[in-house]
Amino acid sequence: MAEEQQNGCTSSDCAGCAHAGSCSSKPQDLREPANPFSKIKKVIAVVSGKGGVGKSLVTASLARMMREQGFSVGILDADVTGPSIPKMYGIHEKAKGDEAGIFPCESKDGTKIMSVNLLLENESDPVIWRGPVIANVVTQFWTDVIWGELDYLFVDMPPGTGDVPLTVFQSLPVDGIIIVTSPQELVSMIVGKAVNMAKKMDIPILGIVENMSYLACPDCGKKISVFGESHIDQVAEEYKIPVLARIPIDPKIARMVDEGTVEYLEEDWLDEAAEKAARMNAGA
Repeated sequence: MAEEQQNGCTSSDCAGCAHAGSCSSKPQDLREPANPFSKIKKVIAVVSGKGGVGKSLVTASLARMMREQGFSVGILDADVTGPSIPKMYGIHEKAKGDEAGIFPCESKDGTKIMSVNLLLENESDPVIWRGPVIANVVTQFWTDVIWGELDYLFVDMPPGTGDVPLTVFQSLPVDGIIIVTSPQELVSMIVGKAVNMAKKMDIPILGIVENMSYLACPDCGKKISVFGESHIDQVAEEYKIPVLARIPIDPKIARMVDEGTVEYLEEDWLDEAAEKAARMNAGA
């Protein structure tokens, strides 16, 4: 038995083991408690293997769709060195707080938002911090922010599999992740890294979203593969995860993001992802 314990255990191994209480190989629960004034039902992280694929757009779009269904929603902007959520919502005020914690800012549609840009003196100030400091800030967005009662907290993650994703997966009770990618040859390897990290951390994968999937010709409606043919179906099959959406290249998206009116971007690309999130809260 001692030899088996030294080899390490999985959570399923520990479930029926008589030595689970004293075994040093038992996985440690590193989750941090939320602020006492926060009551959050579901936490969904939006991740990608590399930057520039539209994580923040998917995060904001899902938040809007859940708000439209009557759910209370928040966004934790965990991309500390490249925060974009406040600008997308046209929020330029500063977050306030008291001895109980920090109050998130609210968008026009009632989405609660916390981002490092809401704490900096100037929005354009760079965040020149080392990894552990950044990871601690993200943890504080969970422990120190007074989110109140939320049905969903979406976490807009930084790209890759570094300190912050590791901290979020260990410290927050993440109920599932959505992987965002683009139609390029490297997609399989990039998605694979995100998938394998989620599996190692025992985080459910809700599905994959392909952004910039195609450009619809304004004259004839033909779909043009600007970045080459999509490989999303093959990748999804390889890793046994569903394709939730294919988002086209649309100048309207860029315009509304730049104008800070992303909550008014009404499209149905992410209907399947929103339905899946809704079923999570319904217990399905």
